[in-house]
Amino acid sequence: MASRPELKVEDEGGFVRFFRNLPSNGGDTIRIFDRGDYYTAHGEDATFVARTVYRTTSVLRKLGKEPGLESVTMSITVFRNFLREALFRLSKRIEIWESSGKMSWKVKKHASPGNLQDIEEELGGQLESAPIILAVKVTARASEARNVGVCFADASVRELGVSEFLDNDLYSNFESLLIQLGVKECLIQADGTKKDVELNKLRTIADSCGCAVSERGFADFGTKDIDQDLTRLLRDEMAVGSMAQTDLKLAMGSAAALIKYLGVMSDSSNFGQYQLYQHDLSQYMKLDAAALKALNLMPGPRDGSKTMSLYGLLNHCKTPVGSRLLAQWLKQPLMNVEEIERRQQLVEAFVEDTELRQTMQEDHLRSIPDLYRLAKKFQRKMANLEDVVRAYQVAIRLPGFLGTLEGIMDEQYKDPLEAEYTSKLREYSDSLAKLQEMVETTVDLDALDNHEFIIKPEFDDGLRTIRKKLDRLKYDMGVEHARVGKDLGQEIDKKLFMENHRVHGWCFRLTRTEAGCIRNKKQYQECSTQKNGVFFTTSTLQGLRREFDKHSDNYNRTQSGLVNEVVGVAASYCPVIEKLAGVLAHLDVIVSFAHVSVHAPTAYSRPKMHPRGTGNTILKEARHPCMEMQDDVQFITNDVSLERGSSEFVIITGPNMGGKSTYIRQIGVIALMAQIGCFVPCSEAELTIFDCVLARVGASDSQLKGVSTFMAEMLETANILKSATKESLIIIDELGRGTSTYDGFGLAWAISEHIVKEIGAFALFATHFHELTALSDTYPQVQNLHVVAHISDSPPDGAHAESRREVTLLYKVQPGVCDQSFGIHVAELVRFPAKVINMAKRKADELEDFSGKHEDGYVAAEKEDVEEGSRLLKEVLVRWKREVEAEGLSGEQQVERMRELVGADERLLANPFFKGVKAL
Repeated sequence: MASRPELKVEDEGGFVRFFRNLPSNGGDTIRIFDRGDYYTAHGEDATFVARTVYRTTSVLRKLGKEPGLESVTMSITVFRNFLREALFRLSKRIEIWESSGKMSWKVKKHASPGNLQDIEEELGGQLESAPIILAVKVTARASEARNVGVCFADASVRELGVSEFLDNDLYSNFESLLIQLGVKECLIQADGTKKDVELNKLRTIADSCGCAVSERGFADFGTKDIDQDLTRLLRDEMAVGSMAQTDLKLAMGSAAALIKYLGVMSDSSNFGQYQLYQHDLSQYMKLDAAALKALNLMPGPRDGSKTMSLYGLLNHCKTPVGSRLLAQWLKQPLMNVEEIERRQQLVEAFVEDTELRQTMQEDHLRSIPDLYRLAKKFQRKMANLEDVVRAYQVAIRLPGFLGTLEGIMDEQYKDPLEAEYTSKLREYSDSLAKLQEMVETTVDLDALDNHEFIIKPEFDDGLRTIRKKLDRLKYDMGVEHARVGKDLGQEIDKKLFMENHRVHGWCFRLTRTEAGCIRNKKQYQECSTQKNGVFFTTSTLQGLRREFDKHSDNYNRTQSGLVNEVVGVAASYCPVIEKLAGVLAHLDVIVSFAHVSVHAPTAYSRPKMHPRGTGNTILKEARHPCMEMQDDVQFITNDVSLERGSSEFVIITGPNMGGKSTYIRQIGVIALMAQIGCFVPCSEAELTIFDCVLARVGASDSQLKGVSTFMAEMLETANILKSATKESLIIIDELGRGTSTYDGFGLAWAISEHIVKEIGAFALFATHFHELTALSDTYPQVQNLHVVAHISDSPPDGAHAESRREVTLLYKVQPGVCDQSFGIHVAELVRFPAKVINMAKRKADELEDFSGKHEDGYVAAEKEDVEEGSRLLKEVLVRWKREVEAEGLSGEQQVERMRELVGADERLLANPFFKGVKAL
């Protein structure tokens, strides 16, 4: 960790008094004070920063007299890391205060997970997904249905989305919408009493989807001024009142709250720039929060490897806009077969043509900056000449994209690529030609080598004069560079460098190994020692540098009017840059899909898609895409068959760790991959389109929120029963474990029967309740599968005869029912004490006896019969062992001798206990 800045405050007492008089920030907002070249936090915020960033409170210092104000400092780098952690992982709000005179501080910047406009520069644009912020307003009816109206925005793109829909009492449509949009922050009407049940439900759902919740007053959701505000904001000149979206009264209330929260009306550069569109919830597959977790869609905070999440696995995008679009696509799987096949066709083009794929990734896409962020800087009038050059560099790369795409010979792919990319890129390239021409005429492109962004000196007489002086000074510095090199005996530009340092200006640098040659020589003044060497100067260079800086400032002042003009012209190209960003993001994701499909341990294949409500799902040699990427995993493939009438509801039994969970989850992952247009990890695949994936997996305890394991399980299941349709895919991994065996089994049976009879959805149910498999006797659409375990009959070589039988998990799924459980075997694998294992086996046997070993062929035995049978069997075994060792019998002879000895012992054959053992 870099050294922390020293805490220096001029009037400590005055600042402490000012800080303590501030109103409470509610615990969710962290106040940070900008002190120029470092930042500070105070009070409880200081403790929070110390624990979050430095992981220790020993960094805290006290300001003022006892008891003192806890304070902590952060360098600029540490502050930026803190911002990411606080906003994205901990969902906090940030206020950045700046000094406006002696002991006068004002909030200059606000930031929250869904509103990053003020701090985009500090974050450096490294965002995994767009920061979507959403406002919601509901009215509950007397019946079960609720009316929900939402408005949402990505503050970096000038669009407002609205949607209004009916929902059930669990708000499962609202939950799907939060996931589809990847919402980071949710505005909800304030409820001071926290007694409003509906608002509490919305809060809980937003929380489970990882959204920060902001409460706003009821007045903020009023629609009094919304028509007038939208008239000023929207790009289209038409009257707002005539737009269909404005009939959505609840959504308009949400829009009012969102516009106020983002402060959109206070920035006149927004007027006439926004677009309003309606989001249709049904155009995408619905996912709930449980499915998001079950399918490992997005990276978790503790994911070690990139490939542990589907996003990490598929993200080989080369541009920030591509990575963000991928995150969006993963949460918005398509429902339209034509659209899916269009994407598949494009992916196939890049799968089949290796050179096309590699050229796109390595030569073209890699060099594209974050175009949305660039356009935003122009829109907010924060752009400079460097941003103009960035836009220019994108424009001059477009002919490269076009040349590569136009060089495709295969007619099968030429037309789809032409429609999706080539024609659009040609149009945007033509539109940007004038920008390119302007930059080449006005900007000094040769100066870019020195990382200087300046107007060409030939463009203005004043600039030409100053440039001549600067060139003369640069020449004189070169002369001094050569003189110093000769004096020190160091080769220039190999050992001795002249550089424009951001702090010291023009100075010399020696590598640290060579730096000894300037020690004790007064004519050389050291500036600083850094990792890359020792910086120093001479009195001659200092004089030249001062004059150079003076003329540089003069150059910048003289050119500032011209720069503003150039930036203003470049800003008019924003609409083209935004459209170009959309096309290149799409291209980036498609190429990324192709890259993953080709480079998987076994290549992915293109699935055949059936329209919604038709066809079956048949997967050959299916794999879990994330699991097969793990080191040392030889993935066992399995076939999958979900067919109407014969295998709609599949029950999977088998040992713990046998692969049940992986099997059912991989089907959900493959269905989702197919519906985003990606190839899938199977040798062959055909899939029907699912309208939603609903999951109930793992014991997601929420005790901190007052919800038990069992309650969480029941809530997830209730959501499934209320949301699922005939076209859904349901994944249930264990059910009813949080309560007694009998209750749990009863619930599992009733829920399964309801899904089979009433809903008719495709469902996969992994369970330890083997009795559940009896459902297939009543319902032909229920199929039983089991994961296979191989049990060796004899102990391994060299082991004692009484050592445990070896159980090998084969991870193969086959038809039929698993006839036993292997829980105790797992306990053995993790080295439970032998006493515990033996007690478990004994108790399990007792329970099995108690619950009635009434299978066919089992013969009941009294206690005396058990003791007598055991004694007789032991005698036979001792005699058999003695004879085997004395005569050195082979394996087959040993088995034959055992049969003879048992067959000759009439008392043993008549014993009821032995008869029962033999029958098993």
